[in-house]
Amino acid sequence: MADPPGFTPTPFTHDGVTRTVYRAGRGPAVVVMHELPGLTPEVARFARYVAEAPFSVYMPHLFGETMRPVTPGYGAKEFARACISREFRVLASHRSSPIVDWLRALANAAHREQGGKGVGAVGMCLTGNFALAMMLDVKMLAPVLAEPSLPFFRKHGIHASDREIAAAKRRIVDDGARILGLRFHRDPFCPAERFQRLREIFGQDFEAIELDPASANPAGPKPIHSVLTNHLIDKAGEPTRAALDRVLSFLGEQLR
Repeated sequence: MADPPGFTPTPFTHDGVTRTVYRAGRGPAVVVMHELPGLTPEVARFARYVAEAPFSVYMPHLFGETMRPVTPGYGAKEFARACISREFRVLASHRSSPIVDWLRALANAAHREQGGKGVGAVGMCLTGNFALAMMLDVKMLAPVLAEPSLPFFRKHGIHASDREIAAAKRRIVDDGARILGLRFHRDPFCPAERFQRLREIFGQDFEAIELDPASANPAGPKPIHSVLTNHLIDKAGEPTRAALDRVLSFLGEQLR
């Protein structure tokens, strides 16, 4: 496995669990959580854009291999591993995954190191809902939910407990937090019902970007799913690039 270019690997330990965290940039802290099947070149590209914005990026290696390109076999293998892992509750509608506790500890450590108003987080696919659940016990002001895919097979589920949802609402009222979500229409892993549920819970404090799948990079894997990575067309004027730019401006609005 290769390290993402431009990032420095550092260990972070919480509750006896140590993972590598890749760091780059300066400014307010943003935790970037990679998608299935792992920390791919496309995820690293997105994280570099965040670091250059500039923000201090903390990108933990959660599963899979670093810098290995996406292939159907690799994706299927890591999907199966996630489904049986004790760290992920892939079917849970009303509670988050155990790994979120570790991610909260990382976010709090990043905030202590970088200071500022608070922290941001970008979750993608399997990790998309984690940014919302991290609003409990963290001064999380800028959670970004990119095609949040948990819980599997439960369209209206948002993979957060009542306590985590209540904490998110308090964070919005007390600290001015807001929530940004991104998805493609007709994404089988992030159905429209999930975003509708988020609108019902958070109202105008949930901003949704929903794109026509015709705007996705045709060279990306199927089905069309990953707005900021595999299906990004990285050119000015493209809807996916506009979505990425909105993520960066959202982080700036909330954290600066």
